[in-house]
Order: sequence, then structure tokens, then C-alpha cells
Amino acid sequence: MSSIEQSGTFSFGGRAVRRLGFGAMRLAGPGVFGPPEDPDAALAVLREAVAGGVNHIDTSDFYGPHVTNRLIREALAPYPDDLVIVTKVGARRGEDASWLPAFSAEELTRAVHDNLRNLGLDVLDVVNFRSMLGTHGPAEGSIEAPLAVLAGLQRQGLVRHVGLSNVTPAQVAEGRRICEIGCVQNQCNLAHRGDDALIDELARDGIAYVPFFPLGGFSPLQSSALSAVAGRLGATPMQVALAWLLRRAPNILLIPGTSSVAHLRENLAAAGCVLPDDAMRELDAA
Repeated sequence: MSSIEQSGTFSFGGRAVRRLGFGAMRLAGPGVFGPPEDPDAALAVLREAVAGGVNHIDTSDFYGPHVTNRLIREALAPYPDDLVIVTKVGARRGEDASWLPAFSAEELTRAVHDNLRNLGLDVLDVVNFRSMLGTHGPAEGSIEAPLAVLAGLQRQGLVRHVGLSNVTPAQVAEGRRICEIGCVQNQCNLAHRGDDALIDELARDGIAYVPFFPLGGFSPLQSSALSAVAGRLGATPMQVALAWLLRRAPNILLIPGTSSVAHLRENLAAAGCVLPDDAMRELDAA
């Protein structure tokens, strides 16, 4: 059994995906804006990820914008039959690299077509609606109107599954009344555990929970407990952070991102990092 296979699988996007995937955001330029400094290196990371067993890639056409999707297409098309590509809509980039809401029916429809064109697909496996109601995290407010647009595009056959990103539990409940929700993608890591109850609820209902910034995002996790456990297990702190999430709940799917092949291999090796009960208790209490 290869290392990544030890992460297990979960039914997602109509297929069984390995629970350790890849997030493409960091393949764009600085600030997730513009092209990468080394396009060949970005292509190499994508090809190495799939060669290493990854069959779940997270992306968006507002990364760059358009950059990561075009890289994915260049590196991987024609796509492997088992590959699930998840994208998101609901935001756009300003000329100054700012992140702006894009909630209107016209903007959402255009975003879906942009993703289709730049990925070279006729239908998108999973499209997450990314709420921009909050500046630094989820904020309450109805998501009925934009989600109804995505549900309509799903009925047209352009989208197979609909998900949610950067949302509150109340918005998840509202979304589930509008259409079937395939996944929820929120910030979650050892230092951000506000979704514990939501994770458990989704697990009971067989819905994937996909943490973004599982390693802390632009401010990498720093924890004495992580370092202590990693030292005892002969692993890196970031591998332990990923392994903790994998053991946290069976519906958690990870999408750590990187622009480095070496760092990618380190992340994928986390699938083989088995945390004993005492390590889990130590990290749970951190």
C-alpha cells in the first residue's frame, strides 16, 4: 500500500477519493495573483501530485485569476478518470489583487463558464459557493439567491455537485433546504476548531468537510505540542497537523497546497503518519 492510500477514501463528487488531496491556490503568483514565478515548477507539482495518488484537486478560476485552472489543464488533461476537480465561485479579483464579492446571477453564471473553459471541461464535478459576506471569515446572511443560481446550473447539466465554502452552520442548513450539498469547505486546523459540531453533524449525514488552510495558511501553524509529538514520531510538525485532521473525523478531506515538489511529497507522506491515542489527547488539549 502506498503512503497516500493509508489516508483512506471517502465518497465525494460521485467517486471514491483519497482523503489526502491537493489545493492549487499556491500555484498562482504572490498573493494568489498573476502567473507563478516558475510555471514549469507549478506544472511539475501538479503532475507529481497525481502520480503520487492524489485524485482530488481544489482550485478556482479566481486564483490568478484564471492561472491555476489553466495550469491544471496544461499539466493533466486529458484528465484521469478518477480525478475529481473541485472549484469555487462567488468572488472575483480586482485590478489591485483585492478579493471582491461576485454573487449576482450573471457573475455566478459567467464564473461557471470561465471554470469550464479554462479547465477544458464540459461539466464541473463540484462547484462550491464561496460566501463573501464576511471579510475575515464566515458571516451570517442568506445565501438562498446565489445558491439557487448554482442549483439552476446544476439542472442544466453544467455542474454535478454543489458545495459551500466560508459558511456558518445556519447557512449550511439553509443551503441543504435549497439543494443537496456535497461538501462544506471552511477554515479548520489545530488552531481553528470552531466547526467541531458542524463536522460531526456532516459526518453523520455522509457529507464531506474540507478544511482550507489545514496548515495555517499564510501564517503556518506553530505549536509546542505539534513539535513535541512530531519529535517523538519522527515526523514533521506539519505532517502531524495533517494526520490529526485525518483522524479527527472520517469525512474530513485534506487539500494542503504548495508550489514545491519536495513540500508536496512531505505533505503526502502525512497519510502514513499514525497518531497514537496519547498523541491525539495531547493535540486535542493544545
